[in-house]
Amino acid sequence: MSKVYRALISATDKFVPNKLRPLWEHEAGPKTIFFWAPAFKWGLVIAGLGDLTRPVETLSIPQSASLAATGIIWSRYSLVITPKNYSLFAVNVFVAITSLYQIGRAYRHQSMEKKE
Repeated sequence: MSKVYRALISATDKFVPNKLRPLWEHEAGPKTIFFWAPAFKWGLVIAGLGDLTRPVETLSIPQSASLAATGIIWSRYSLVITPKNYSLFAVNVFVAITSLYQIGRAYRHQSMEKKE
């Protein structure tokens, strides 16, 4: 860890209430990358939700497929590592769901175009 990060955690440590101490001290708590990586990955979910209003012609099936595969793989991984990381699991399930929905939209659109 960097010196700046350690200093920030040490300064914050004094203000954490006793009720939140178990979360704060958890192996996958806010002191670790196991907390912050999933927290920032929610940005992918937000972007995916924003893409739901995107015109279907502009969707990339390969990109959506790779995001869906990544979401599924990392969802599985988050449940077999120690400690289990339910935050990582949740964010990756949402990444997979939004990507699979986009694939469905694109596939329906392509099917309709072929019928016409």
